[in-house]
Amino acid sequence: MRLLPSLLLIFIGASFAAGILHLTITRVQTSQILPACTPLSNSGDYDTAQTAAIWAGQPLAPQVLAEKISPPKILGTANTSRKWIEIDLSEQKLTAYEGTGIFLETKISSGLWHKTPTGSYNIWYKIKYTKMEGGVPGTKSYYYLPNVPFAMFFKGDYGIHGTYWHTNFGRPMSHGCVNSPTLAAEKLFYWTDPQVPADKKVIRATADNPGTPVIVHD
Repeated sequence: MRLLPSLLLIFIGASFAAGILHLTITRVQTSQILPACTPLSNSGDYDTAQTAAIWAGQPLAPQVLAEKISPPKILGTANTSRKWIEIDLSEQKLTAYEGTGIFLETKISSGLWHKTPTGSYNIWYKIKYTKMEGGVPGTKSYYYLPNVPFAMFFKGDYGIHGTYWHTNFGRPMSHGCVNSPTLAAEKLFYWTDPQVPADKKVIRATADNPGTPVIVHD
């Protein structure tokens, strides 16, 4: 009969040790998840060779959503002083203002794995299509997303971009970037400064072609 308490103690100890090990591994994996969404391709071209994607560690069906969007329309000339973007993290909402009016309003998905940074910024880089990859392979944090459409970066690798891998707008989902419905991202891409020349798909802000202000708050 003395054997049973001993076995019970061994079982409890093993379970506790396994729990600690699982927690440690989880923390290590989480610490390896880099924030934001680094663009891994810089041509701005749609890569037709990329026919699959991975989100939350799961493969997605081949997607061509970004390529099916209607032809872009440039909505007027650059006027940075009259345009700005507000991103409300508590409401999970993006509002683009022009003058005293609202140009566009849409639900978004901000950072879940890493919080989208708050502050006042300016768009510094825009690219029509790019590839993004991050997280820890083999876990739900991992993603491999070719042809991410209409990306507009406002703080390092943090930016606003179109989204074909989920439709859960209104709740945090990303690794720090601002996931927008693709049609809304398309409108913003051609509305915001710096303006993209008709013959190009990538642009960086300069002193002569500054970026639209972006204000992010809780």
